[in-house]
Amino acid sequence: MARVLLVGTVETKRAEIGALTEALARHGLEAQVIDISLRAGGGVLPGAAKIARMAEIATQHAQEVVAQASQSVAAIGMGGGTGGEIAMSVLRALPATYPKFLITTLAFDPRDALADSAITLVPTLCDLEGLNPMLRQVFENTAAMVSGLARAARVTSEARGNIGVTTLGATSAGGAAVCRALAAQGFDATVFHANGYGGAAFARFIAEGGAAGVIDLNVHELGRLRLAGAHVPMPLRFRAADALPRVVLPGALNFIGLGALSTLSAQHRTRPHYQHSGHFTHVQLTEAEMADQARALAAELNHATAPCHVILPMGGFSHEDRPGGAIDAPHLRMIAAEVLEAEARAFTVARISHHINTEETAHAAVSALLERMPDV
Repeated sequence: MARVLLVGTVETKRAEIGALTEALARHGLEAQVIDISLRAGGGVLPGAAKIARMAEIATQHAQEVVAQASQSVAAIGMGGGTGGEIAMSVLRALPATYPKFLITTLAFDPRDALADSAITLVPTLCDLEGLNPMLRQVFENTAAMVSGLARAARVTSEARGNIGVTTLGATSAGGAAVCRALAAQGFDATVFHANGYGGAAFARFIAEGGAAGVIDLNVHELGRLRLAGAHVPMPLRFRAADALPRVVLPGALNFIGLGALSTLSAQHRTRPHYQHSGHFTHVQLTEAEMADQARALAAELNHATAPCHVILPMGGFSHEDRPGGAIDAPHLRMIAAEVLEAEARAFTVARISHHINTEETAHAAVSALLERMPDV
């Protein structure tokens, strides 16, 4: 029988774990339980330190099992508030694309936790407090999904032929052009959405050895991190690729990505801006902000230990940064170029006349990367 890791609190969810184990067995799967009980004995639960310690112990156990590929085909976490929190941390520590499920009452906001790990959420709707037909159906559905995964072929890829790429709606045409140019050279492109969440997955993908090189086309998350505050923790967003050949472009460096237009402050409304969608408004940077952002980007790139090249498309950094566009600002592009050129220590800089969303820029980026990847 194929084995499945089952992470849950045996002390408080024994019946539920038993029912899920039976459902898995009906689908030809054997459950290996990792107990994350806090041993509270019905009293007041210990503090966050005890939760963190239990998560650490369970994570180490789970990683040891998963490292032996023949030992398990997937991992399932189960829990409400505290149990769900611990189970989620265990699942997140497993390889990003390893099959993972979390059966949960959704007692917490999962978006941050899901940013850099492929975890399938299975909402219970009802509480995990005793068995009932609804929970039994949830367990049966989960067992059926995992059973399908156990029969699925595992897609393998070699980092040697894979390039990590970042983009966003404001540079989507440029991102698509980069992907086409890479494909023409025999490379796969793994593209990440630089929206304040995708960068966390990008950094983990790079850290786990997923790519041979990087085209960081869209650095919008620098503004999400430093100006907008709308992001998940991703301290390695601009450092994970230090040791890889890399080409960086200032995609979306020229604006702050904020929320719906109705949520903007009076000060932001006075600047050039436009509604990207009903949920997002793009606000042009000030000259001081652009200089500061460019210095911050240069400081990150100056940690590079492999060839790193910055291409500055002086025709525009995003789709509305163009003649007639809502946030067209040649003077801001000039500020960014002058700062990056002046601050360059571990990277090189080249200006080109094209807009970031042109085929010419895409081919320049791919050519520059291939020049810095002689062994690929």
